[in-house]
Amino acid sequence: MGLLEGIEGPADLRRLSVSQLAALAEEIRARIIEVVGRNGGHLSSNLGVTELTIALHRTFDFAKDRLLWDVGHQCYPHKLLTGRHHRFDTLRRTGGVSGFPSIAESEYDLFDVGHAGTAIATAVGLARGDQMLGRDTRVVALVGDASIVNGVAFEGLNQAGTLKRQFLVLLNDNNWGISPTQGAISEHLAKLRSSQRYDNLKRKVRESLPKLPLVGKPMFDTLDILKERFKATLAPHQIFEQLGFQYVGPIDGHDLAHLVEMLDILKDVQHPVLLHVHTDKGRGCEWAMAEPGKFHSPRPFKVEAGKVTIQNGPGKSWTRAFVESLCRLAEDNDKVFALTAAMPSGTGLDKFAERFPERFLDCGIAESCTVDIAAGLAKAGLRPVAAIYSTFLQRGFDQVFQEVVLQGLPVLFCIDRAGLVGGDGAVHHGFLDIAYLRGLPGMVLMAPADEPELHAALKLGLSLPMPAAVRYPRDAVPEPLADCPPFALGVSRKLRAGDAATILAYGTTTTTALEAAELLSAEDIEVAVVNARFARPIDCEMVAAAFAGGRPVATVEDHSVCGGFGSAVLEAAQEQGLDASRSVRLGLPADRFVAHGSRKEQLVEVGLDAAGLASAVLRLIEQDSDAVYATGGTLGLDKFRPRTSRDRDRLSI
Repeated sequence: MGLLEGIEGPADLRRLSVSQLAALAEEIRARIIEVVGRNGGHLSSNLGVTELTIALHRTFDFAKDRLLWDVGHQCYPHKLLTGRHHRFDTLRRTGGVSGFPSIAESEYDLFDVGHAGTAIATAVGLARGDQMLGRDTRVVALVGDASIVNGVAFEGLNQAGTLKRQFLVLLNDNNWGISPTQGAISEHLAKLRSSQRYDNLKRKVRESLPKLPLVGKPMFDTLDILKERFKATLAPHQIFEQLGFQYVGPIDGHDLAHLVEMLDILKDVQHPVLLHVHTDKGRGCEWAMAEPGKFHSPRPFKVEAGKVTIQNGPGKSWTRAFVESLCRLAEDNDKVFALTAAMPSGTGLDKFAERFPERFLDCGIAESCTVDIAAGLAKAGLRPVAAIYSTFLQRGFDQVFQEVVLQGLPVLFCIDRAGLVGGDGAVHHGFLDIAYLRGLPGMVLMAPADEPELHAALKLGLSLPMPAAVRYPRDAVPEPLADCPPFALGVSRKLRAGDAATILAYGTTTTTALEAAELLSAEDIEVAVVNARFARPIDCEMVAAAFAGGRPVATVEDHSVCGGFGSAVLEAAQEQGLDASRSVRLGLPADRFVAHGSRKEQLVEVGLDAAGLASAVLRLIEQDSDAVYATGGTLGLDKFRPRTSRDRDRLSI
């Protein structure tokens, strides 16, 4: 039996020798590679943080002390050490272990977190709260994968520097976020790592360690002396020192003995300390270290004779279709400039950067800054295209409002990962972008149904004199519709005729709506299907035709039923005095989060598969009630799909 099998909780680490801890690290890496190879997930970042996680749990008692994760995707070793290794095979699967910290799983997970930059600030809140309530706790914030460059992280540092108690920030510096770290801070850290005196640092620290008492004021006095030595060894005027931290490092993040020694020294220092730890992203796996970006969050893969083969998804992805289309448009328009926030590969813009390096910018994990830079580019006369995941664009909402929309600047937002995202779960679902953008005056919102429509939407967006957004999911593009008329502002497209009801579909749900219509047609029920194309401006003529004579209308979207496309349709109906009493909004539930699993399973769960839509529309046609209602997987009839425990009663509004 391996060492990992004997680890039921962090306390078990304290009975192991340092050499056994090193062997445990390799077992953890092997387990992560095995499970991620089967399920997909975040690989290289977790391989890099393994020793650091072991050292933390060996030194601290996080059943009592506080451990805050920044970019929670680096938590796999933490999960294996906190009682979840027996269930780790279920990683990212429906009902299984989450790929991010989860308060529902363990007392060791304090927040459900998947966005960057948050750990230091939340740690400050916990530190102050515990201090006020008289709790004797230690607080540690583990910052990694380049999230230190995030603005919220620096706001947290600014607040932490005023604390008069223990507070430890671990800067896991691996040169990378999802792609190579960007900006002046990354250059500053690189200078620290590459200092000519770096090779002497470990020796100097080791020489000093035996002289340090373990507890009490003498330790602090000695550390104050060492602080000046560290500063002189590395570089003067450290940015972290200026923010009120005692800076220590950089140290080797894979030397377990040294990590344990340093953490044991620093754990009770009664003022803010930042320990700079240098790790290798993908450590212990040759091919992951060679291409850490490629193996940041790969699909399932196989390793045979040292060769790694990543399983391809079914068909071309929306992301690939987006970048191919954007490159074609950029060839004809030299003012097109693409930018993203630390996601060049995730958004596909790495391919754009290869073609047009002078017209591309990766701003790092800084969505608000990315939006503001896009505003400046537009003001200067360029046509910026900001490609940002839906869940991350939320972080730049105020900048979208003030610097872009309020100024009427023609920035085109390309919103990847819109809707349900599969294994990443609730922290990454793009379920609010329509709602938070639709209320902005002058904003144009589009969602294509297929690849030709994506190109047409981008083409229109780049021609408009106002801001616009195009949303698309993490999925394969469906088979193209019969043809693709050009996008015209606020004009929908009717795809199928029928008298029993009308389905108004937005974006990728259009194909599903057509499939649902076929299921209903087999029951001699003919429904019309409209590809709405726009959530703003809404096609009022389309709305009037759909509701004519009080006919049943179902709106469908891969977005929350609260404030989305369906809400826009009902608002338009009300403004025109139309009878919308027989209508249903189909989308994601507004009263709960959808857990991780495959995107296909998630769509079935919320009723956005063809059978679910057909069942909902049939119930709408047959209902006697005149109540307008909304559902997120809440309607199901045995005719199209057997009821399951997940089918829920309708939600009246």
